[in-house]
Amino acid sequence: MGHAMGLAVRRGRWGGTAGNRLSRATLCLCALLLTLAACSERMTAERALPHPDARIQPIFVATERKLDKTGPFFGFQRPEGMNYFRADISVPPTHQVGVIEWPDGPPDAASDFVVTGTHVYDGPGQMIGDIRRAGPGRETLVFIHGYNNTLSESMYRLAQIQTDFATNMPAMLFSWPSAGDPRGYIYDRDSVMFARDDLVALLDRLTARPGDKVFLIAHSMGSHLAMEALRQAKLSGKTRLLSRVSGVTLMSPDIDPDLFDRQAEVIGKLPQPFLIFISKQDRALSLAGFITGRKPRLGVIDEAEKITRSDVTVIDFTELADGNNLNHFVPVTSPAAISVLNGIISQAGREGTGFLRDMALKLPTARAVQP
Repeated sequence: MGHAMGLAVRRGRWGGTAGNRLSRATLCLCALLLTLAACSERMTAERALPHPDARIQPIFVATERKLDKTGPFFGFQRPEGMNYFRADISVPPTHQVGVIEWPDGPPDAASDFVVTGTHVYDGPGQMIGDIRRAGPGRETLVFIHGYNNTLSESMYRLAQIQTDFATNMPAMLFSWPSAGDPRGYIYDRDSVMFARDDLVALLDRLTARPGDKVFLIAHSMGSHLAMEALRQAKLSGKTRLLSRVSGVTLMSPDIDPDLFDRQAEVIGKLPQPFLIFISKQDRALSLAGFITGRKPRLGVIDEAEKITRSDVTVIDFTELADGNNLNHFVPVTSPAAISVLNGIISQAGREGTGFLRDMALKLPTARAVQP
């Protein structure tokens, strides 16, 4: 086991037999959180005039959410086809690391995340052409959101990640049709399978030219979708696509550990680096474990489960959890975690290895255990 400023890192096997039972107090807390979330009002992205000191983050979006032709909203209904657009997200000059500054009143680019412009594409070809012109290299960051996420929340989260980690590659959001409702857990799990083929097709287009690369960042249930897409690519013989995935990060993955093992077995050689970010204080995944049968999810894995692959690096953010967002998004909402990761990224960048490319090598790790 290695440690770096609160990070615990393992490569290879996890051992032990500790149980993972939810106490009555935990169940009551989960029920309370579910009730409060169901009753709370969801924020939506709003337009405003640009501010000269704000930072504009172009977010390219491929979504299976149905476009409401009467306004700039995408719902949770599953459409027959994909929609493609770009949203220019303005990040305020007063932005604090790890925070999405939602408006308290009328949206103001001086203090809030706002949308300053949009462009809807006729198809994927037009959007991918703009993506290729947007960055200095040939690599695209693809973000796959998790359960109970709206399109507005996912766009703003990706813009916040782009800002706080100062990435310079084009960013694309793959927005699958989550219900955007905490009561829609089963609906969202079905939507992941509904979205799998469309994600594979999109990644295939993004990596069509020699030298094209994609780096996948998936959160929560989106991690299940990412793994299913890689598995589907393998079964479909899309070796070119798999060879052009330059890395994968699964944050707080909402996946059964046994299922992850089977998915990884089918995929075979995993893209490198392949990182799993966990937090044992993740209350959202504790609830997911209860819903799915009281078995711990991959994002809260402990001594009760094993990862036997030496090509997977697990990074434990438990000590950096700050209580925000149910500790379900610690690597990008905790200022301490962001600071640690930025230090690693900066070192990798100075050595010419790019965004998170050699994170597994830069962090102190335990000796890899061969499967």
